[in-house]
Amino acid sequence: MANFEEDQRDKKLLHGDHEMVYNPNSVSIVCVKGFSQIGYALVPMIARGAMFGPEQSVIIHMLNIEPKAEPLNGVKMEMIDAAFPLLKGVVATTDVVEACTGVNIAVMVGGFPRKEGMERKDVMSKNVSIYKAQASALEKHAAPDCKVLVVANPTNTNALILKEFAPSFPEKNITCLTRLDHNRALGQISERLNVYVNDVKNVIIWGNHSSTQYPDVNHATVNTCDGPKPVRELIKDDKWLNTDFIKTVQQRGAAIIKARKLSSALSAASSACDHVRDWVVGTPKGTWVSMGVYSDGSYGIPAGLIYSFPVTCENGDWSIVQGLKIDEFSREKMDATAKELVEEKSLAYSCLN
Repeated sequence: MANFEEDQRDKKLLHGDHEMVYNPNSVSIVCVKGFSQIGYALVPMIARGAMFGPEQSVIIHMLNIEPKAEPLNGVKMEMIDAAFPLLKGVVATTDVVEACTGVNIAVMVGGFPRKEGMERKDVMSKNVSIYKAQASALEKHAAPDCKVLVVANPTNTNALILKEFAPSFPEKNITCLTRLDHNRALGQISERLNVYVNDVKNVIIWGNHSSTQYPDVNHATVNTCDGPKPVRELIKDDKWLNTDFIKTVQQRGAAIIKARKLSSALSAASSACDHVRDWVVGTPKGTWVSMGVYSDGSYGIPAGLIYSFPVTCENGDWSIVQGLKIDEFSREKMDATAKELVEEKSLAYSCLN
């Protein structure tokens, strides 16, 4: 199966701020739970080039549970009917081994949702079971350098569970999605200042993909005709930035569910494409993005958590941005979301036993 990073060569093209690399071979991607809201939004985006650019062919593997086999096959039929020029193959299966065999990228959309009357431990126990089976299949059958993005909630801790059951996977190859929160923060700043969202740079999401996350603008800038300007200097409203802005980003998912009676599938799918594209291709010079990655103790965050940090990406690898000044307000917020992740980790490990 084609290895995206090792086979990069030949033709280069521009894709927004990114320099995309043409690969004459196909990249294989598994989208777990391809019939879900997010999966249904994600697979056509991948097939149209949103994840790897307009000249990278792809083979998409979609996995779901046996009762969803027929609708999953319906999605496969639609993918074929859409005649995407980049789509070189579609696999729709309920067999986790078939789904994971040879894949270069795995986007883990499936998880057990919390239902009325369920305790957190009940949900965690269900997800431990799900991710145990999928982790084992990926470890045994995916390409050796397979990159994994966990989307399903609780995304940080699900990623931690996956690593527990795929011990040979490099820590750097398992991440979780906080790019959705990052993009939400960019959108809020863009709307507040009435500027193009592409002109807003370097917001940070610290911590958990939950209501304890900390959207931080202390290092963010906006490109103006006079050069980059700090977000705080342009907005001139610290009270809003320290209260309503943070709450809006933290609670955006719930607000969307309330408005459309469904989860934010479209924006989550788009953010997943952004996450993988930057990871594989690299972040533009001078720009960082937010990714849930293994903590190495940076910024005083306990090592061994999957925690959202500002990262830069190059040559298919990510690195935590170092040396950022952390004020007292930020320190408190960062520690609070780390505490929640420590509690989730403890709960997940109790389910392992």
